[in-house]
Amino acid sequence: MKNQISNTPLSSGIPRRSFLKGALATGALTVGFPNILRAASGDKVRLACIGIGNRGADDVRELHKTGLAEIVALCDTDMGSKPTEPVLKLFPNVPRFQDFRKMFDKMGKDIDAVCIATPDFSHFPIAMLAMSLGKHIYVEKPMAHSFLQIELMMAAEKKYKVACQMGNQGHSEGNYFQFKTWVDAGIIRNVTKITAFMNNSRRWHGMKVDGYLPEQPVPESLDWECWLATAQQHAYNKGYTNGDWRSWFDFGNGALGDWGAHIFDTSHEFLNLGLPTEVEPKLEGYNPLIFPQASTLAFRFPARGSQPPVELTWYDGQQNLPPLPANFGEAVVDPNIPPPSSGSVDTKRRPPGKVIYGEDLVFKGGTHGSTLQIIGGDRAKDVESKLPKIPRSPSNHAANFLKAAKGEEQCRSNFAVAGPLCQAMAIGIIAQRVNATVKFDSASKQITNHKIANELLKGVPPRQDWMQYYKL
Repeated sequence: MKNQISNTPLSSGIPRRSFLKGALATGALTVGFPNILRAASGDKVRLACIGIGNRGADDVRELHKTGLAEIVALCDTDMGSKPTEPVLKLFPNVPRFQDFRKMFDKMGKDIDAVCIATPDFSHFPIAMLAMSLGKHIYVEKPMAHSFLQIELMMAAEKKYKVACQMGNQGHSEGNYFQFKTWVDAGIIRNVTKITAFMNNSRRWHGMKVDGYLPEQPVPESLDWECWLATAQQHAYNKGYTNGDWRSWFDFGNGALGDWGAHIFDTSHEFLNLGLPTEVEPKLEGYNPLIFPQASTLAFRFPARGSQPPVELTWYDGQQNLPPLPANFGEAVVDPNIPPPSSGSVDTKRRPPGKVIYGEDLVFKGGTHGSTLQIIGGDRAKDVESKLPKIPRSPSNHAANFLKAAKGEEQCRSNFAVAGPLCQAMAIGIIAQRVNATVKFDSASKQITNHKIANELLKGVPPRQDWMQYYKL
């Protein structure tokens, strides 16, 4: 696949470009690698947190709680919003910024790593600038908003040799170590079918729109231009902010992007699923601007060496319940699931989860770090008496990242792992957006049967001032 913005093959190194104006024209570019050495020396990692409300506030607290980080800068495009208040009160004397570019311009030499918990669509420019400056990055899931952005972030991780972690916490908890151990022991083998589901209320359920939202006055506390980042120009409306951006194709990644990385991430990694050759959607309440009221997406992954093809079917929507085995029983609930900023995860009705159909064994699981249970199959009785010991996690997800920044561990959800997972989901979101089956060629990294869908792999062209992040 070609980088249609720079016309450079994605597999080649993306040329380093100097920034053209303002805060980006900074000498901080020369201090990135000394920062890496300092972080590895045993001191606390000097951490800047970008996006400090809602989920971002949770990330700040989790990273700080490890005792491995010193919070040295806080950045949010709306420092006057209510969701930012808890973090501002927790760190009253830490420097504050609204524009991440100005933060790096002023404090680049004092930052070792950054946490990025802004809306999905704005992860990319922050991550690319941070990596180019030699900063380690912890970024919320999904990594970015488009297939191309994810591709460029994976290349930057390799180019700048920084520690990168995507925030899917299950990669540092029981499910991760159990799944790997069971694959290595041959308990999970020859999987052909996976059912994954998230049937809880989402922000766009019940929404009816026939256009973008009407313009409203921009709050004095909000830097709307910086909030928009690489997105196309939109008039401000509060219906795009504080989590409501998740409803819109232009800004979010829907239920799949929000929860897929927590539900089938270990299946994707340890079964080596890679990228699908086809995604077939069945949608209810299709709208070209917001996510469907319900989606069934059949991802078809090809055979990988001796492993057979896999069909992973995703179900979202409150009434779009998946077919489950008769003996499925009670759903698997992880008590550590972070609460949503809006809506609820109703553990009594249908928590998110999965069913995995392997060779003579059927497994059920939940989300995040919840472990699998064997619920059927001809090998069940024999296997259950010989289950191997599961190693304990040496660090939670936040500590794993900070220890990686110090050179003590490797990120378990680095971009080489998280990138293909997010790209697979990005292809599924394109199928939702065009409401058509898409066929994907992994060799050329092109959608071969739908011109508009293929163009969407690149995402929308960025506004002129934001194009430079695609060239780092």
